[in-house]
Amino acid sequence: MKIVIMRHGEAEHFAASDAERSLTAHGRTTSYSVAQRCVANGISQFDKVFVSPYLRAQQTWLEIAPLFHAKQVEECDDITPYGDSETVVEYIQAKIELENLKTVLLVSHLPLVGYLTADFVTGIMPPMFPTSGLVCIDYDTDARRGELVWNINP
Repeated sequence: MKIVIMRHGEAEHFAASDAERSLTAHGRTTSYSVAQRCVANGISQFDKVFVSPYLRAQQTWLEIAPLFHAKQVEECDDITPYGDSETVVEYIQAKIELENLKTVLLVSHLPLVGYLTADFVTGIMPPMFPTSGLVCIDYDTDARRGELVWNINP
């Protein structure tokens, strides 16, 4: 199965709260460009998309959604910047098994995206993600470990 993890696009520096920071025009453009390259690499359909409730992640998903066919989209409070990677990995693994998911996309934040990648792909350090950065993991649900297939940076 494939797990794709994407960091939201570039966001404004200031807002009433961190959760309310909006994407910049550059963030919209680079997110779309990275998503186009994901499609060019052969991934254009997702059984389930998990999106952080933070505005910049929601806007990133709305920007890239026209490029993908998503069967289900779920807002996931656990994938905010301060989410616990182990909890999220357990949750995603349970969803994969219960719903027989074959392709999953998570639209989230630093530092969580790096920790998730390291938890799904054993033996690597958490990578740094630029804004709009995206990785694809080939994940073996039985062994509960994956291999980093490719990453796309703007």
